[in-house]
Amino acid sequence: MPKLTPAVRHARKARKKLLRHQLRQAVLAQKAERAERHAAIAPVPREGVPRTRRASRR
Repeated sequence: MPKLTPAVRHARKARKKLLRHQLRQAVLAQKAERAERHAAIAPVPREGVPRTRRASRR
């Protein structure tokens, strides 16, 4: 396999860096949107019945 020139290596590295950045931005946007959706959901407490304490399943 022929050796890559420095310019080709640099271009590949820059493209991979850009793709990683775009992927990270997409993940952060999804997480923010999910957090915003979940923040609006507030559980309504049941009347008269205290919440039972359950052991963690983990």
